[in-house]
Amino acid sequence: MQNIHALPIEVVHLIAAGEVIDSLAAVVRELAENAIDAGATRIVISIWTETLSMQVSDNGCGMAIADLAYAATPHTTSKIDKAADLRQIHSLGFRGEALYSLAQLADLSICSRPILEPVGYQANYDEHGNSQSPLKVVAIATGTVVTARNLFARYPNRLRALPNKSQQIRRVQLQIQQMAIANPQINWQVNLDNREWFTIWAGANATEILPQIINSIQSYDLVYKEFALIPMLPIEKTYSKPLISPSTGRGERGEGISITLGLPDRLSRRRPDWIKVILNGRLVNFPELEQTMLSSLEKTLPRNRFPVCIVELNLACNRIDWNRHPAKVEAYIQNLGNIQAQIKDVITEALKAPESNAQTSYGSATNDLLRTAERKTSYLIPTKRENFNRSNASIKVITQVLDTYILAEHSGGLWLVEQHVAHERVIFERIETQWQIVPIEQPILLQQINADGIERLQALGLEIEAFGNELWAVRSLPEILIGHTDCALILQEMSQLDDPTMARATAACRSAIRNGTKLDLTTIRDLLWQWQQTRNPHTCPHGRPICLAIDESDLARFFRRNWIISK
Repeated sequence: MQNIHALPIEVVHLIAAGEVIDSLAAVVRELAENAIDAGATRIVISIWTETLSMQVSDNGCGMAIADLAYAATPHTTSKIDKAADLRQIHSLGFRGEALYSLAQLADLSICSRPILEPVGYQANYDEHGNSQSPLKVVAIATGTVVTARNLFARYPNRLRALPNKSQQIRRVQLQIQQMAIANPQINWQVNLDNREWFTIWAGANATEILPQIINSIQSYDLVYKEFALIPMLPIEKTYSKPLISPSTGRGERGEGISITLGLPDRLSRRRPDWIKVILNGRLVNFPELEQTMLSSLEKTLPRNRFPVCIVELNLACNRIDWNRHPAKVEAYIQNLGNIQAQIKDVITEALKAPESNAQTSYGSATNDLLRTAERKTSYLIPTKRENFNRSNASIKVITQVLDTYILAEHSGGLWLVEQHVAHERVIFERIETQWQIVPIEQPILLQQINADGIERLQALGLEIEAFGNELWAVRSLPEILIGHTDCALILQEMSQLDDPTMARATAACRSAIRNGTKLDLTTIRDLLWQWQQTRNPHTCPHGRPICLAIDESDLARFFRRNWIISK
């Protein structure tokens, strides 16, 4: 066994290079982050798969001639100067490793022209990051063009270990899409093997970027809101109002939180692939915050469906430590619990009162209405961003349709509300805040329920005791089930649910007004008013939509009354 000894500096740098640049996607990430730090609003990426080569061009501020000569030497950067700067990271890049690592792993050249300079300059670098020859004058626009050819050609073992080309290209695409979401102010043009691959145009926020990435998403499926972050409060403080407050700015010291949310009554995913956290312009992996987002939205969606939710945090730099992962995809945040609490409140606000958008259209409302009956398992009818929290005086109940739906008129159009799921939402939110268990004189006998099911019911607060062979006597019930004729069946269904919240949702569902029940106008008005006051008026606890909103302009469009559409 050899004695412990220090590694040669070239070996140290090579190990670091392998950590920073491990794929084509990593090259895209590092070079695009440099372009964003340079203030670019347009980034063009070209990829050649046969030679594993790439070129990234931007219209940023460019590099001075002196900087260009040393840009690829190890640990050189314009982002930080001293150790204290590591606690004040304002840029995406700061370690000074990317270009040097790329020089070791590929044939690297950089052309750059600073603002106000009449010409640009080109530098070619050797594997040590040194400029191979005097800088060459080139005619380019203001900005920087970085070209890396023959990635990993010097390291055949690494080259053979790479995934197949289609997997690498897919990772590159995902990397660019994620950076576009985090930096919506940038136009992206991507070319693959000398052909245009895809383009992402700049937008105001993620609601204008996501529809370009996922074809099935429309802008009216999303709601975007911004809030100021409230500073950390003492632990013993009792919160008497929501932690968040609407803001047009970013709050004190620029701190703020914004959310792009797919409204659950029209948009969900089969996988949790669009639950994202953006931290100061960088998309990061943050399981704690992602779980907070999931738990806040899971009761608003159909079973086995996942939300589209992007939370963007803009925090003071001294609250973040980026020295956690070589690719900077993870970070430490101070006062994480406070951030989690505010994310919950932001999601609640976004669900409660999404802003209406009169400019959005989605085709014939009548056709959607007719297809509702055909698509019993689909909860993705494209409806508008409707504000259901209107004053009760502005709502006019017209009639009950098929003893199932409530047709109501308001100043902007019509609502068709399913009475059962609306009442279910009302009951569910009531029992979530006040779950009452009351004793009963005559016990209810249950059979064919295993011990796990009994434990689940007891966890809900029910008093249950053995009553003979495979029989159980229930001596207390949830208050909303008192007098219900099917208590035994409801309790059996509740006993099969591991999640207590879903068990309470089942109790609410079974206690709600059934479809097919005729209602008088007073009852309908009361139900509509109670439903409008709920925190999430869009869906029932199981994720089914409650209301189909038909705007006045949609009715006019269907009947071709064009002078009304444009009013």
